[in-house]
Amino acid sequence: MRGASWSGDGVKIIYIDDDATNRALLRDMLEIENIAVDEAGDARTGLKMIDERDYDLIFMDLRMPDMNGLTAIRQLRAGGARQKSVPIIVVTADPSDGVRSLCRNAGATDFLDKPISMEKLFEMVGAFRKRRVPAR
Repeated sequence: MRGASWSGDGVKIIYIDDDATNRALLRDMLEIENIAVDEAGDARTGLKMIDERDYDLIFMDLRMPDMNGLTAIRQLRAGGARQKSVPIIVVTADPSDGVRSLCRNAGATDFLDKPISMEKLFEMVGAFRKRRVPAR
């Protein structure tokens, strides 16, 4: 069960997506649990933000103009040690095995299907938190 006990726990999340409506939806869902999310409207801006700040979790759209999510994931994984290990969740409307295989080969950690399910979103963030926060 979710609840006030989440309160973000200082988890730093970024969502990179060219669609402002998609970004607002994910942001609004996370804000219900007091989890802040930084946003980037394109991959290049997102990569710059990631270079300037450590994130614990990256949500990445695949289909974006200029630089697609797959290219951005490859660039992140080719970066420094921190960028090689931060979980990248691909947010996609294409659940095909081919797309998932391409993303995993590029370095994606997991997938969140569009339309975004609040239950699935919190399940993913919760699973990440369990790996990140030592048991008490």
